[in-house]
Amino acid sequence: MLELKGISKAFNGRQILSNLDLTVTDGKTLAIVGPSGVGKTTLLRIIAGLENADQGSMIWNGASVTPEELRKQGVLGVVFQNFGLFPQYTVQRNITLAPTLSGTSQAEADKKAGELLDQLQLSEQANAYPGTLSGGQKQRVAIARALALNPQVLLYDEPTSALDPALRDNVAGMLNQFKQDGMTQVVVTHDMDFAAAVADTVFTMPNGKKE
Repeated sequence: MLELKGISKAFNGRQILSNLDLTVTDGKTLAIVGPSGVGKTTLLRIIAGLENADQGSMIWNGASVTPEELRKQGVLGVVFQNFGLFPQYTVQRNITLAPTLSGTSQAEADKKAGELLDQLQLSEQANAYPGTLSGGQKQRVAIARALALNPQVLLYDEPTSALDPALRDNVAGMLNQFKQDGMTQVVVTHDMDFAAAVADTVFTMPNGKKE
């Protein structure tokens, strides 16, 4: 279980997060919702270790940790809103890059990538470059890249923002399948219909009220 205690963050004198507590239950999907500008992505970036909180602590399975420690341990995977794919690399290489840099052999990384591409119906795009892919395909590649590191918690920043309704439903189906497989997930979204389709718990910003 991942817990955040007393998280606060300000930018240029403006308080974005104030003494926020959050619990992410193992094997469940938590949606963080609210209008633009209330700090949803900031909170996700703090969890991921991409932004430092001004105050507060993080607890993983009862022990105090830093986000950096969790990332080094491979606990966290992140799917970015803009996908964050490397345009100069093929889909296959985008997925295998981080594992090979972390010490996984190329053969093992390729095997895992092949399994993920098959699971996410991307096998035919393995040798394609991101610039030739649709928004839905890029989203699935970004998810495959995060899954390649075998994270215990998968974080998504607005995973449906660039997708039409049919593709949104497809992504919802994937997240629900991952949940059935035991993946713990945190989803930042402004799309309440999507949140309702995937989340076990909805955490509404900025007042921290759980629905």
